[in-house]
Amino acid sequence: MYKLVKPIFFQFDPEKIHYTVTDSLSFLQKVWGFPKIMKGLFNFERKELERVVFGLKFKNPVGLAAGFDKNGEFIEEFSNFGFGFIELGTVTPLPQPGNDKPRMFRLPKDEALINRMGFNNKGVDVLARKLKNVERNGLILGGNIGKNKNTPNEQAVDDYVKCFDALFDVVDYFVVNVSSPNTPGLRELQEKAPLMHILNTLQKRNLKNGISRPILLKIAPDLTESQLDDIVEIVQETKIAGLIATNTTVSRADLLTTGLVVNEMGGLSGKPVRDKSTQVIKYLHQKSKGSFPIIGVGGIHSAKDAQEKLDAGASLVQIYTGFIYEGPGLVKSILKGLM
Repeated sequence: MYKLVKPIFFQFDPEKIHYTVTDSLSFLQKVWGFPKIMKGLFNFERKELERVVFGLKFKNPVGLAAGFDKNGEFIEEFSNFGFGFIELGTVTPLPQPGNDKPRMFRLPKDEALINRMGFNNKGVDVLARKLKNVERNGLILGGNIGKNKNTPNEQAVDDYVKCFDALFDVVDYFVVNVSSPNTPGLRELQEKAPLMHILNTLQKRNLKNGISRPILLKIAPDLTESQLDDIVEIVQETKIAGLIATNTTVSRADLLTTGLVVNEMGGLSGKPVRDKSTQVIKYLHQKSKGSFPIIGVGGIHSAKDAQEKLDAGASLVQIYTGFIYEGPGLVKSILKGLM
């Protein structure tokens, strides 16, 4: 079915069609019987697929990556497609419009996307209110947090603390995003000193009424081995729960696509980042001797791609661009392939 409608979807601007589809799903979610039909088509639940990672029980290891539902508006709709967890955000303390449009571009020959969204979101308070009334049904929810564009890096920790405090009671885990290429200067926060400061500050606050939340760090695929060595040390020294590897890449190497679109600013996702992401996961897993969990993301378009991430050392995986190119049946296809 998706193969029939995908060419139609791809005739439209990527961002516009995203909201058209999600708004349609939101409308249909209220139609009697529709959620049950969707779950019947796309859910694949087996006891063998359950995972316990950083103290949380996941009904399966396939999640929806951050960026697809920044404001927590479509959680119940996306849960119909069989995800074991959904990561929301990236969210910032204050609402912000993001970068100028157009800011998302398809590269069909490469089954890839370039985006420079720029943390467009309605602000952390809107997300927090939304999550108070969401039906979970065993679904794990993550909160991906960032800083506002106009916040200087020297004050970035304050933005992360505001998001952390606002979401503490309504998410199951946190992701500190310092690896998006679309907020000026953000990736500078991946350097050891500022990153240690942010993570240690959050860890000191990470106990409320006897409860703590797993904190993960999302890193770029473009780090050198020495930078990855620093990341391993940072995780071990701050005692955060683990990593998400990886975000989008700024590289444009070996693309099949030609023309002006290749030169668009932003992060590249999809199949071109698959191998690089897997290599980063493998390096981190071996360097750390498996001392912390890794969520693998980047170029997962099939069960084989997901298995490669798991074999490299990932405990869980996330999809984003693959979901756009392969359609809603991808989750079920991956889960069946992992059996």
